Amino acid sequence: QVQLVESGGGLVQAGGSLRLSCAASGSIFSINSMGWYRQAPGKQRELVAAITSGGSTNYADSVKGRFTISRENAKNTVYLQMNSLKPEDTAVYYCNADRTTVWGSYAYWGQGTQVTVSS
Repeated sequence: QVQLVESGGGLVQAGGSLRLSCAASGSIFSINSMGWYRQAPGKQRELVAAITSGGSTNYADSVKGRFTISRENAKNTVYLQMNSLKPEDTAVYYCNADRTTVWGSYAYWGQGTQVTVSS
């Protein structure tokens, strides 16, 4: 079982920056990847960025060059640095963790944090 707590969302003007944080607790030893998803009104939830336990990263095309995902293993925390924010980045951002064990794979989600980018 994994618990995820996000923080760092808020209201920012276009072109500004925010850093989201996600702290994981519980059975964190078996987490093999973590990531950030977002869901805007009327749209499906989409992957924004992900990072594996080995440090490999993956980004949505819409955020490449602007967002950076990173981790701090000692604190079991993953970050999403968001720069050059655009109004279309407005969404609820959710932290995700994937845990793979001999019994199968499990997905966990945080409660979400609102990011609003004004023009």
